[in-house]
Amino acid sequence: MTVTERPGAGHTAGVTHLRDDDLSRLDAWWRAANYLTVGQIYLMANPLLREPLRADHIKPRLLGHWGTSPGLNMLWAHLNRTITNRDLNAIFICGPGHGGPAVVANTWLEGTYSELYPSVDRSEFGMARLFRQFSFPGGIPSHVAAEVPGSIHEGGELGYSLMHAYGAALDNPGLLVACVIGDGEAETGPLACSWLANTFINPVTDGAVLPILHLNGYKIANPTVLARIPEADLMSMLHGYGYHPILVSGSDPVRVHHELAYALDLALDEIAGIQSHARQGADGERPRWPMIVLRTPKGWTGPKVVDGVPIEGTFRAHQVPLSGVRDNPEHLAELEQWMRSYRPEELFDATGAPMGFLAPLAPRGSRRMSANPHTNGGLLLRDLVLPDIRGYAVDVPQPGSPQAEATRVLGVWLRDVIRSNPDRFRLFGPDEVNSNRLGAVFEVTDREFDARIFAGDDHLAPTGRVIEVLSEHLCEGLLEGYLLTGRHGLLTSYEAFIHVIDSMVNQHAKWLKVTRGIEWRRPVASLTYLLSSHVWRQDHNGFSHQDPGFIDHMVNKKAEITRIYLPPDANTLLSTMDHCLRSRDYVNVVVAGKQPQPSWLNMTDAALHCRRGLGIWAWAGNDAGGVPDVVIACAGDVPTLETMAAVDLLQRYLPALRVRVVNVVDLMRLQPDTEHPHGLPDPQFDAIFTTDRPVIFAYHGYPSLIHRLTYKRANHGNMHVRGYKEEGTTTTPFDMVMLNDLDRFRLVIDVIDRVPGLGVTAAALRQYMTDSRQRARDYTRAYGQDAPDITDWTWPGRGGV
Repeated sequence: MTVTERPGAGHTAGVTHLRDDDLSRLDAWWRAANYLTVGQIYLMANPLLREPLRADHIKPRLLGHWGTSPGLNMLWAHLNRTITNRDLNAIFICGPGHGGPAVVANTWLEGTYSELYPSVDRSEFGMARLFRQFSFPGGIPSHVAAEVPGSIHEGGELGYSLMHAYGAALDNPGLLVACVIGDGEAETGPLACSWLANTFINPVTDGAVLPILHLNGYKIANPTVLARIPEADLMSMLHGYGYHPILVSGSDPVRVHHELAYALDLALDEIAGIQSHARQGADGERPRWPMIVLRTPKGWTGPKVVDGVPIEGTFRAHQVPLSGVRDNPEHLAELEQWMRSYRPEELFDATGAPMGFLAPLAPRGSRRMSANPHTNGGLLLRDLVLPDIRGYAVDVPQPGSPQAEATRVLGVWLRDVIRSNPDRFRLFGPDEVNSNRLGAVFEVTDREFDARIFAGDDHLAPTGRVIEVLSEHLCEGLLEGYLLTGRHGLLTSYEAFIHVIDSMVNQHAKWLKVTRGIEWRRPVASLTYLLSSHVWRQDHNGFSHQDPGFIDHMVNKKAEITRIYLPPDANTLLSTMDHCLRSRDYVNVVVAGKQPQPSWLNMTDAALHCRRGLGIWAWAGNDAGGVPDVVIACAGDVPTLETMAAVDLLQRYLPALRVRVVNVVDLMRLQPDTEHPHGLPDPQFDAIFTTDRPVIFAYHGYPSLIHRLTYKRANHGNMHVRGYKEEGTTTTPFDMVMLNDLDRFRLVIDVIDRVPGLGVTAAALRQYMTDSRQRARDYTRAYGQDAPDITDWTWPGRGGV
């Protein structure tokens, strides 16, 4: 093994750091974990090799990833040594999530796995079940999934480990988060951004993250970039990100044991020094946090050559080094030789339990990384102290008045949420907290920022409850790590750009879905999005900023997980957010504009309306509780405004027409109750939307979604939906709705076209509506703004009771 010191890198080469008994125990644990890892990939019987391996002992389908596992096993063993010696409170995040058999092996050795799954006890029988269940029908996945004790990060899609680690460390001053980053994972955009997250860690109030970049050189078929660039360049890059990298490199297990132990002790001493220095009120300079770069062979200790082809240290070790074992006697013999090389008779007793001399290496109780309560965050979760929303409500003397900026009103409430929960609530956003009108929060907190701060910077401080960084990935990952370790938060973003994290929320939603079926997993606070600067109000941006499709994306997730809310005004937004921040194990998507809009409901009515999820606005219609001629429905703040203006026109010019107005806040109410927990039973839906009358539906997003949600309803054939249809640019608000046929005049035309008998009798009104659209467009082209009769329109207040 050779290690060369580089500028900014720790020097470990040639160090002898361990006593003989420590070395022996660490190596035995490592061999035991490696043995259990190989067994999970290959065996379905004969777990202790008490007889020669036969074909019927081998699984028919060989699945799993060996290549990264030996390095993970060594790191787990060495971290256990430091936890025991230093009484550390530590968790393990496995970036190479496909190293699942390695993490499962260590949790079984520690005893946690058997405590949570008693049928997989630490015996020969339990070991056989452990092996058989891995990547087997009815068993467990191959990744570090939610079923694995001690995990908050599956790693099915690579790139998110380090941001989850930093999210876990926030507001956890006594926690160490050891985060293993695979060198393939390090090629992803989210991980490349994650190195910056140390800028948001305060050594006084937050815990510490120890990144461990595991360079084994290869992905599934190619070399990894960071393993092939000059070592000096790699170390300089990491140094530039603010780290002190400590390099351990080699293939001789004894030397790596000594030098990794030394590197970990050095790193932990540096972390302790940084925290002690800061917590004693020192200068506040940004610290240079330690990290470890571990370079070991891919598939270390596995087959070196198979069928004359090199395996260890190549991409061929990534998954299953020996294939066709059932059918190839030579491969079967090589597998047995490989497994016996770990000397299992020295590691497991006659019953199949780990030998007693391994026990001192494992921490006790909740100090085990596999049993740390921070990895089952619901155990630590405390309810938020939420201010009474009635104290923040907009006074609404009559529907439509006054105008209010919904998110600005919400910002005042969030200010006091932060004030009331100084240790368990954070607001995340990509440089958009002020832009989305939530700036009131800065009356009580700052943006956390631990890099250089200049005079004139706005609300930057080493400690703050707001984290803003221009990466939706990083905001999402930090929040997920924060939630999964038992805290609460909110992510605010421009609606069009939340798509950046489509894949990330996929993974989180799948995690929540799985954990609901795991008895020992406790519910965590919901992942809640506030999407503003939405599709209908992009006056100074343009087509690039217009996309309401995140709603469609989320509707594809499991019904028990997703919730979609479209509050039409400030008071309904307050009620909706109060509900979301109280909820557990959901993904909540709330879409609300930041521009001045009419206030439709007082707080009492708003709360009732939000509890119902949708409802008839009797004060807006004139069907007087009878059968309407037409139902006009709306979902979203701008569609509600245009709907109400259209209803005003209808009542002015067609007063005999019986109109029912329905507003939808909870989009999932449109589905049947057989499809979604919030769905309306058919009789209730039919009572509101009728079974035979035309329904004109003004919707915030893509019209096809409303058809999809209602296609099983009796009146679906009469449902006509207006919404966004990929038209728009930098233009006025009303021109934007006209470009997409969502404007009030178009809605009136739709009513005339679809209510039987109106086509002839209201032909003149239809023509007037068409001309009104043209006049409105001509005005914008002449004056660069909407006409006064549009901008000054207010709800007149007539209608039914």
